[in-house]
Amino acid sequence: MFISRSAAETEEFGEQLAARLSAGDVLALCGELGSGKTQLVKGIARSLGAQDVTSPTFTIVHEYSGGRLPLYHFDFYRLENSGALRGIDFDEYLSATGICVIEWADKFPGAIPSRATCVRLRICADGSRGIEVDPERQTSS
Repeated sequence: MFISRSAAETEEFGEQLAARLSAGDVLALCGELGSGKTQLVKGIARSLGAQDVTSPTFTIVHEYSGGRLPLYHFDFYRLENSGALRGIDFDEYLSATGICVIEWADKFPGAIPSRATCVRLRICADGSRGIEVDPERQTSS
């Protein structure tokens, strides 16, 4: 487990993680509100050559291109049910040649492909963030 003591360290970890990603990879981010999911995505995006990353909470997905690979950044937080994913052609993104990063992936674990790498973030007692990357673990608790 990586321990991040700042937003900058979380972004830096995201940059290092992105260096190992390739086309078609899916990251399923799980963690409580404020645990650093969007900061991690900012680092991933920066490593891929994208900028101005924000949480896509109100639009469900943001697409970033112009870098090494396209990045598709999803946020399931405000979705009521997995049916909304059909409306944004979620399956098409999963089969695209970019990288999919899904915040709140544990909300609809059945929608997440088995090939996804689970990234769990948590707020530690001292305020730091614990980040665990586990390609074998499912997104459900």
